[in-house]
Amino acid sequence: MKTGLYFGSFNPIHNGHLIIAQHVLNETDLEQIWFVVSPQNPFKQQKTLLNEYDRLYLVNLAVQKANNFKAVDIEFNLPKPSYTVNTLAYLQEKYPQHQFAIIMGSDSLQNLDKWKNAETIMQNFPIYVYTRPGFPAQQSLVKELHFLKAPLLEISATHIRELIHSGKSIKYLVPEEVCEEIEKAGYYKLKNPSKQ
Repeated sequence: MKTGLYFGSFNPIHNGHLIIAQHVLNETDLEQIWFVVSPQNPFKQQKTLLNEYDRLYLVNLAVQKANNFKAVDIEFNLPKPSYTVNTLAYLQEKYPQHQFAIIMGSDSLQNLDKWKNAETIMQNFPIYVYTRPGFPAQQSLVKELHFLKAPLLEISATHIRELIHSGKSIKYLVPEEVCEEIEKAGYYKLKNPSKQ
């Protein structure tokens, strides 16, 4: 089965993530998309992250009604910080029936050569790239590269966290179930969500 891996902190997951994932599913031959929740991204500060199990729970809430989407906690049991090359090796061994591809924004593509063992990733995995404003799509050394013009909404997890911290509504920016859970649990009300 052709499976797209959408890596992210999902801090929190929002409608922009889901729209991109659905667009990739619609426009490619991928049959499933797995949202790989990263406990610790080597390029992001830990102090701004909500606990990984809470973020995974929110992703599960967001994708529970979609047959082709799945929340994945595979990186929770791997050494931290999470390196994509290690995750890919683990997934290939555990799920040999899947052909994995990577989904990323054009901003991440520009940094791909800085990733650990980038050449291994670029030569062995198809990469589907959606363009992001300010980061023009450009060719790279990736063996199999697909560019997609995804419908982009200017929604960012940072902005959502700022709205919550300011006591403002995030309705319509995140799935309804996610909005309700964030409000109920009081996530992101503190400046340092990792303490929650």
